[in-house]
Order: sequence, then structure tokens, then C-alpha cells
Amino acid sequence: MFFVVVVLFISSPVKAVTINEFTIPTPTSGSFFITAGPDGNLWFTEENANSIGRITTAGVITEFPVPLAFPPFGLNGLRGITSGPDGNLWFTEFNANRIGRITTSGVLTEFPLPNVFNAPFAITAGPDGNLWFTDWNNSNNSIGVITTGGVVTEFLIPSLDDSPEGIVMDTDGNLWFTGAGGGNSIGRITATGVFSEFPIPTANSVPTCITMGPDNALWFTEGAGNNIGRITLTGVITEYPVPTSISWPGCITTGSDGALWFTELSGKKIGRITTDGVITEYPVPGAFSAPRGITSGPDGNIWFVEASGNKIGQVVLAQSPAAAVVPTISEWGMIVFALLTGLSSAYVLMRRQTPQV
Repeated sequence: MFFVVVVLFISSPVKAVTINEFTIPTPTSGSFFITAGPDGNLWFTEENANSIGRITTAGVITEFPVPLAFPPFGLNGLRGITSGPDGNLWFTEFNANRIGRITTSGVLTEFPLPNVFNAPFAITAGPDGNLWFTDWNNSNNSIGVITTGGVVTEFLIPSLDDSPEGIVMDTDGNLWFTGAGGGNSIGRITATGVFSEFPIPTANSVPTCITMGPDNALWFTEGAGNNIGRITLTGVITEYPVPTSISWPGCITTGSDGALWFTELSGKKIGRITTDGVITEYPVPGAFSAPRGITSGPDGNIWFVEASGNKIGQVVLAQSPAAAVVPTISEWGMIVFALLTGLSSAYVLMRRQTPQV
């Protein structure tokens, strides 16, 4: 007779989610994009309210009005927003042809862009301490760079009618962007302005947002294509169809659970896709939610905006209690669980060896 310590294996926890919603004070604010701020809060743009919003992880919302570029009625077209290397939030003004900066205390500064045909859309921090943004306007069709001091440089995209929208930095310090227009491609630009473009297999897919995935690949949404796309750093593209038809995938982010999370503007759902392409969808409460921008929050949860629902949503990534796996019992042995007194407790296997027949 002898004793062997049994290792207690714990199965992988099953993910469960809860969706909370917080109403934006200004009605029909037209929330667009959202990002995690340097202050532990979430910051978002409000297109119709012409404001920048801030929400704490407890759901307290504050709004900061942006001066109208075309008073009394013309809206600035607030779109993208990101945290800058200077500890401020930076955002784009699609209609006003400006890049804006707001401190975490709400102090605003705006920088006019040099080209009157600019239409800045998305914005992200680059490898050089500057902010990089997409210029959606077909006549300009460029990727822009703005220093934290407001100096702007633009790089014209080789292909015409590319209408770039989303933009993100990869692990190599390059910027990747979506060509939502006639280019129907994913583009890459180095910090020195050298372009590469990779055509998307699905025609007229309208790629919108893009993010860096946990697998060292880029993941993007295809609004009209109804796909989630993945592109390696060498340009190899794989597409995964979204189960809900005509869902119009909007924006995408990497979650704390190692999966990608995306919004479905028409599908009124939040989607989750693993790095091997398995998709799960979660309906958003309300018939008119239209979830659009999405980001991973400082609390480890997923946060998104509802363009029509006028709410900020929070997907709580909860884990169910782990379940113990029962060890296999052989035909010639038995398992005895004993609680040992003293410094610790353990499972002990007492196995009586018997001759094989």
C-alpha cells in the first residue's frame, strides 16, 4: 500500500456577461466613439450635442460643450477620440476641419487643419509621441499627424477614393487604417510615411474600425460585408461572417478576456469573437440602441456607446465559479479524500495495488 498526492485540476471558467446602461443627460446626443482616459474614466464624443462626454466606471456622466464652428446651428461633427501621450484626450471634428484637445479637467483647445478639404475621422496615438488621424474626404484622402503642440503633417494615400476611417498602431510602430471607400482595403503606413495596401477579399465590404488583437494581428469590422476581418502583420487576411445578417459591424476592441469585442449598429448587439474565429452575440436592451463605438475600460469591462439609444453601455465580464474536475478512478484502485490537520489540507489518493488479470 502507498500514498500519492492527487492534483486538483480546475476547469477553465465559463464567461458570462451582464449589460448595464447609463443614460446621457443631453437627449439625442448622438454619441459616436469612446476611449479609456488617462484618469481612470471613459471619454466619448457626442456628435449631435457637440460635446465631449466623460463617464466614471460607476456611471456618473459629465459633458463638456465644444464651441460651435458654424454658429448658431452648424455642428462640428465630433468623431474619433483617444488618449494622447501628453495625458490629455484628443478628438476629431469632421465638419469643422479641426483636431481638438481636452484636458481631464475639461479645458479645450482646437487646432485648425491646413487643408480646407480635410474631414478628420478617427485618431490614435503613434510611436513618435504624436497623434495620427484619418482624413475621410475623398478629395484629400490622407493620413495626418499632429504633434501635441498642434503642428500638422499629411501623407497622401496612393490609391484614390480610399476614404480612410479607423486607425491603430501595431506592435512594430506602424499605423494601420481601414479604406472604407473605393479602395476596399486595409492600409499600413510607417512613421516615415511609406504606404502599403492590402485588398479585402469581400468586395465593397466597407471596412470601418480596426484594433490590435492579443494574437499580434489586426482585427477590423466590415460594415457592408457583415464580417469581422483579421490581418496579419504581413498582410494575410481572414474573414469571419457575423451570424446576424445585415448587422453592420461598427467598432472593435480587445477585451481583458483575450477576445475581441465589437458593436453591431443595425443588429443592436454586442459581439465577441475569439482569436480562432468563434463568435457569440449579446443583444443590447432597447429597440433603438444602435451600438457604435466600443473600448476596453480600466475596470476590465467593455464599454460602448448607443448612437440612437442615447446611453453608454457597460458589458461586465464576469466569471462563473470554477468547477473541480473529478479524477478518473481506475478499476483497481479507490480515491479517499482526507482532510489533514496542521498547516495545510490536501487530497490524498490511497491506492491498493492488486495483480492484473
